[in-house]
Amino acid sequence: MHDICVPIPHFKDNEIAEVEIKIGDKRSSFNFRVESFSWEFSDSDFSEVPIEQKIAHLRNNIESYDKGWELVQIFTPPQGSKYIQVLFRQRKLKE
Repeated sequence: MHDICVPIPHFKDNEIAEVEIKIGDKRSSFNFRVESFSWEFSDSDFSEVPIEQKIAHLRNNIESYDKGWELVQIFTPPQGSKYIQVLFRQRKLKE
Protein backbone atom coordinates (compact mmCIF):
# COMPACT_ATOMS: atom_id res chain seq x y z
CA MET A 1 0.00 0.00 0.00
CA HIS A 2 1.27 3.46 -0.87
CA ASP A 3 0.76 6.33 1.54
CA ILE A 4 -0.18 9.89 0.67
CA CYS A 5 0.81 12.73 3.00
CA VAL A 6 -1.86 15.40 3.29
CA PRO A 7 -1.30 18.41 5.58
CA ILE A 8 -4.37 19.07 7.72
CA PRO A 9 -4.50 22.66 9.02
CA HIS A 10 -5.54 23.51 12.58
CA PHE A 11 -5.26 19.91 13.79
CA LYS A 12 -4.87 20.03 17.56
CA ASP A 13 -3.59 17.47 20.07
CA ASN A 14 -5.85 14.53 20.83
CA GLU A 15 -8.38 15.39 18.10
CA ILE A 16 -9.63 12.91 15.52
CA ALA A 17 -9.51 13.96 11.87
CA GLU A 18 -11.78 12.09 9.48
CA VAL A 19 -10.39 11.94 5.95
CA GLU A 20 -12.33 10.60 2.97
CA ILE A 21 -10.62 9.88 -0.33
CA LYS A 22 -11.71 8.57 -3.70
CA ILE A 23 -9.36 6.49 -5.83
CA GLY A 24 -10.93 5.57 -9.14
CA ASP A 25 -14.50 4.63 -8.26
CA LYS A 26 -13.71 3.46 -4.73
CA ARG A 27 -14.22 5.69 -1.68
CA SER A 28 -12.35 5.13 1.58
CA SER A 29 -12.34 6.98 4.86
CA PHE A 30 -9.69 7.12 7.57
CA ASN A 31 -9.51 8.49 11.09
CA PHE A 32 -6.30 10.01 12.43
CA ARG A 33 -5.40 11.09 15.95
CA VAL A 34 -2.44 13.09 17.28
CA GLU A 35 -1.43 12.27 20.85
CA SER A 36 1.01 14.23 22.99
CA PHE A 37 3.01 12.00 25.32
CA SER A 38 4.83 13.50 28.28
CA TRP A 39 8.55 12.93 28.66
CA GLU A 40 8.49 14.20 32.24
CA PHE A 41 9.98 12.10 35.00
CA SER A 42 8.79 13.01 38.47
CA ASP A 43 12.05 12.35 40.29
CA SER A 44 14.48 13.85 37.76
CA ASP A 45 15.36 17.16 36.19
CA PHE A 46 14.05 16.72 32.64
CA SER A 47 17.20 18.06 31.02
CA GLU A 48 19.27 15.42 32.82
CA VAL A 49 17.21 12.40 31.68
CA PRO A 50 19.22 10.35 29.15
CA ILE A 51 17.72 10.14 25.65
CA GLU A 52 17.64 6.33 25.93
CA GLN A 53 15.34 6.60 28.95
CA LYS A 54 13.07 9.05 27.10
CA ILE A 55 12.88 6.67 24.11
CA ALA A 56 12.08 3.70 26.35
CA HIS A 57 9.31 5.74 27.99
CA LEU A 58 7.89 6.69 24.56
CA ARG A 59 8.10 3.07 23.35
CA ASN A 60 6.13 1.94 26.41
CA ASN A 61 3.44 4.58 25.73
CA ILE A 62 3.12 3.46 22.10
CA GLU A 63 3.07 -0.27 22.91
CA SER A 64 0.36 0.21 25.55
CA TYR A 65 -1.75 2.48 23.33
CA ASP A 66 -5.25 1.44 22.20
CA LYS A 67 -4.76 -1.51 19.78
CA GLY A 68 -7.55 -0.12 17.58
CA TRP A 69 -5.06 2.52 16.41
CA GLU A 70 -1.78 2.01 14.52
CA LEU A 71 1.34 4.15 14.65
CA VAL A 72 1.87 6.34 11.58
CA GLN A 73 4.46 8.93 12.57
CA ILE A 74 6.48 10.23 15.49
CA PHE A 75 7.08 13.96 15.19
CA THR A 76 10.41 15.54 16.11
CA PRO A 77 9.92 17.51 19.33
CA PRO A 78 11.39 20.99 19.68
CA GLN A 79 14.62 21.24 21.67
CA GLY A 80 13.87 20.99 25.40
CA SER A 81 10.23 19.99 24.87
CA LYS A 82 8.58 17.96 27.63
CA TYR A 83 6.11 16.44 25.16
CA ILE A 84 6.39 14.47 21.95
CA GLN A 85 3.54 14.20 19.45
CA VAL A 86 2.63 10.93 17.77
CA LEU A 87 0.21 10.37 14.86
CA PHE A 88 -2.04 7.29 14.86
CA ARG A 89 -4.47 5.95 12.24
CA GLN A 90 -7.54 3.99 13.29
CA ARG A 91 -7.35 0.39 12.13
CA LYS A 92 -10.01 -0.74 9.71
CA LEU A 93 -12.06 -3.83 10.35
CA LYS A 94 -11.67 -6.57 7.75
CA GLU A 95 -14.52 -6.33 5.26
